[in-house]
Formats: sequence, C-alpha cells, structure tokens
Amino acid sequence: MKRLLSIAPEWVILSAGIMAAFHVGKLAPAIPVLQSDLGISLVEAGLLLSLVQLVGMSSGLVWGFSIGRIGLRRAVLLGLGILALSSFISGFFSTSTPLLVSRAIEGMGFVLVVLSGPGLMRALVPAERLNISIGWWGAFMGFGAGGAMLLGPFILEHLHWSYWWWISALFTLLALGWVKQAIPASVDSEARSEMQHGLIAHLYESLSQVLRKPAPWLLAVMFAAYSGQWLAVIGFLPTIYNDAGLSGLVVAMLTALVAIINAAGNVLGGRLLHLGWQPERLIMLVFALMGLMTWITFSALFAGQVGWQFAAVLIFSAAGGIIPAILFALAVQRTPRSDLVPVTIGWVQQMSAFGQLSTPPLFALVATWVGGWHLTWLMTGGLSLLGIVLAWRLSFAR
Repeated sequence: MKRLLSIAPEWVILSAGIMAAFHVGKLAPAIPVLQSDLGISLVEAGLLLSLVQLVGMSSGLVWGFSIGRIGLRRAVLLGLGILALSSFISGFFSTSTPLLVSRAIEGMGFVLVVLSGPGLMRALVPAERLNISIGWWGAFMGFGAGGAMLLGPFILEHLHWSYWWWISALFTLLALGWVKQAIPASVDSEARSEMQHGLIAHLYESLSQVLRKPAPWLLAVMFAAYSGQWLAVIGFLPTIYNDAGLSGLVVAMLTALVAIINAAGNVLGGRLLHLGWQPERLIMLVFALMGLMTWITFSALFAGQVGWQFAAVLIFSAAGGIIPAILFALAVQRTPRSDLVPVTIGWVQQMSAFGQLSTPPLFALVATWVGGWHLTWLMTGGLSLLGIVLAWRLSFAR
C-alpha cells in the first residue's frame, strides 16, 4: 500500500484518465452483443458509442470553469464516482433507451476527470518534466479504450454483457480509492467551492479571456478533427472485422492493439516536444499521414487486402496519437492565465467531444446508405485536410 502511495502523482492522475477512457471503449466490443440482445441498429450503435461525449460537447467550457471552483482533486473523485455508479446501474437495463441515457450521464463523469487531469499535472509535476507528463496524459484514451477493447471480448464471450458493465464499475472504484489516498487534498486548498457574489461575472470574464484568443479556437477544432475520426474508425473496427468474417478473439486482439498503440504515439508526441520539434509542422505531417492511411484502409482499391489494411490502421492510430499530446501541451502553454487552464482545456475538450459525438453516427449513416465502408476515407481525408489548414494557421497565432 505504501508503495502505491509513493508513486509519482502523474501516474495516479493518468490512472484516473485511463479509467474514464475505459468507459468510452467498453462499448465497442459489446456492439455485436447489444445488436443481438437489444436489437439496436448500426446508427443506434453509433449513438451509444458517441453519447458519452454529449456533456463535454454541450458544456465543456462551463464544466472547465466549475472545476476551477470546486477543485481539481474533488472533480476527479466526483467524476470517477459518477462513472462507477452509472455503469453499475446500466447493467440492469434491458432496452436501448435507458442505456443511451446512462451513456450521456457517464459523459459527465468522463468530462470531470478529463478536464481536471492536465491542471492537476501542472499543479503537482515539476516544470522540467511537465511536457513529458502531459504527453503521457494524452495516452489515457489509447490505454483506457484499448484496454477495454482487449478485455471486453473475453468477458463477453463467457458472461452476459451486464457483468461487463459491473466489472467496469468495480475497476473505477479501485481507481477512485487510489486517487483519494495518493493525491493530497491540499491541492484544492485554493479552490472556491461556494457560490459567491460575482460568480456569473467571473464566469463571463473567464470565458471571454479564453475565447478572445485565436489559439484556443484553432486547438479545439483541430482536436475535433482528430478525435472524431479516431473514435469512428476505432469504435467500428469490431463491427467491420465481424462483417469480414473474423472471429471474436482475433477481432479483440486486433482492435485492442490498434487502440493501445495510439498511446505510444501520445508518449512519442511528448518526447518530440521535449526535444524541441516544431509543433505545428508536426501536426500537419501527422494529419497528412492519417489521411493517407485511412485511404489505404477503406478504399476499394485495397479491398480484401487485410494485411495492408490492418498495417494502415495501426499507423493511423499510432501517428494520430501524437496529436493529443501536442494539443494538450499547447493548451496548457497558451492559456491566457494559469488559473484558466481548466477553462481552456474545457473548450478544447468541448470541441473534441463535438467531433466524437457527431462523427460515428455520420460514418455509420453513410456506410448504411452506400452499403459498406468504402467511402469512409473521403470523410477522414476531409477532416485531416481541415487539421492541416488549422495547424498552418496556428503557426501564425503565437
């Protein structure tokens, strides 16, 4: 126990982010089971996949401001608690509608954890290793979603899907206990949790400070362009592989590897920033590579060439992982004031959530309309091109 409590704070914070992302990824391996048990359509599956981002999309800025008031540590604990409770209750549902509602509630917990992580790192991690730590923080989605995609099929093969939701809740409670014991409560000593005179004026001032600057806008839309296509491609991989006739175990291993390797890109992104690489040029290079890889993955020219397609998806996910590391670091660095880090991260996360909420159902709708996934590369290519243009513009907004 003492050894766990002595671990550097960035690893404890990262564990909380991983558990939040675990709930995003837990649905993907369950989609075929839910389609069979609950009769949900492919478009409804896309909504289930993305609804966890509803809260972040609709109110990420306000949540970022609120976190600054209630305290970063308390926000993480509250977020993990919401995720655990919602996941536990969801296991008792037998229809798709309440499951959709619970995914939206889980989004509240996800947002509380994700918006607090970078601020906690800035408060607790020495400046000389902050970029590297932020790079590791960017890996929370790959590790968490990938871990869920790897573990989920093994559990779903032997147990009802409800047990998978309950096991996810148990893991989250363990992470909550670790954060509570390992992160000192003193980190929230300056947080003002009480509603006080001038709160609305302070909210307006904080939001205007962030939104008057071009950099937060550019970073936020770039994050949406990245995260939307990443979640759509990775989230539907089990369905795509099942349609191709691959077995459950093979699907689990391939999908998890694609998600987890994204975390390697996150770590690499932090290292490259630490070594002095120019971030905007790096972002443009990565977006171009992502567009090329999705063309190989989905184009009719490579239909049936599973080896080439899987290699392309791996490169797409690994290279793409560099982008969150850079964008989180730039959001921390280019916030107007240090106390506005959660607000800036909230805005970036709000647009990221918009991408993740809107893109999977759109991809599913187009795939249903045209009778396959062969036009998906046009949508991912368009998002990558948008990212390149915005990164070029960001280089002039220093």
